[in-house]
Amino acid sequence: MDISPWFNQFTNDMIITLLTGERSYTMAGYFNELSDDEKAERPSALVDETVKFVHAIRKHLMGLLIFQFVSPFLRHYFPYFKNKSDDIIQNIEFINQRMDAIIKRRRQEIENTPLDKPLQNDMLTSIITANTPRDINYNKINDKEVMRPMTDPELRGIIFDGIINGTDTTANTISFIIYYLAHYPDVKKKMLNEIDRIFQDDKTRPITENDIHNLKYCEAIVKEVSRIFSIVNSLPRCLEKPDEIGGYQWPAETIIRINIDAIHHNEEYWEEPDKFNPDRWIVEGFEPKKNSFIMFGGGLRVCPGRKLAMIELVCLMALLFRKYEIDLIDKEAPLKTESGVLTACTELLVEIKLRN
Repeated sequence: MDISPWFNQFTNDMIITLLTGERSYTMAGYFNELSDDEKAERPSALVDETVKFVHAIRKHLMGLLIFQFVSPFLRHYFPYFKNKSDDIIQNIEFINQRMDAIIKRRRQEIENTPLDKPLQNDMLTSIITANTPRDINYNKINDKEVMRPMTDPELRGIIFDGIINGTDTTANTISFIIYYLAHYPDVKKKMLNEIDRIFQDDKTRPITENDIHNLKYCEAIVKEVSRIFSIVNSLPRCLEKPDEIGGYQWPAETIIRINIDAIHHNEEYWEEPDKFNPDRWIVEGFEPKKNSFIMFGGGLRVCPGRKLAMIELVCLMALLFRKYEIDLIDKEAPLKTESGVLTACTELLVEIKLRN
């Protein structure tokens, strides 16, 4: 089977539920697409609605580059670029309408829930109730600007950022982990030994917080795959004021791209930088040099979901490999990817069977 689309649907459904509290059914939609006879036990209209929403989000992500690299003149007056940019703008308007509808429903649910009754445990509920009487920190800070409730566009921006950054990044990372494990059997054996030691052949019990802390080699694999094959290969930054970088003077509003891939393969920071070696991460006292490992960016704009992403990836590895043997159909075939804002796995053909 091609496993990469399943990871995309899974992470989409999970992150949307976590952030908005609403169920998403893109895995059911993909199952219906592949199955001629059996269908998912969900209303088709509900499935189609969430599939359309998620496809719009992915379309937005892959289309953003046109606004970074194509000048406004071309986007306004050349039909090819104008059609492309207009399509992306219409697409984001559809996403905003869907997001606004979700926010409106949640606001109504909160208003209709008595103050002494519990609310849903999701991010949208938390940020809607922030700086309101339902907030446990309400009235503890006097700054009126800090303490005002968020507006709908602010809520939408936070949730949208979470969905954009919490889906394809995680899905593609787990695809690349499977690819590298298939090519490095010694690493895979160490990982399986760690998983088996922790779960003792129990292939169904839920993973605990303590388990996650003990899956240190799984975490090392996640970090090494992310170092050697960066999902996000560069980060843009815009200069607020004139500055000198690399011995050159740059004016304000110059866009600078930080080359993550070059940093992750720099001999000044890494011993044998081109070698896939998860063991480097479990050497006692090892700590990468500052800003030499930027899987999640860095500084004030470091990814706020970095801990969640690591939990997701480590748990997915344990859930999959404690129960299944997963291997590539053709180990000689090159990894199929396409790059835009991020590097995405376009196909990963694997054979899956039960372990033992």
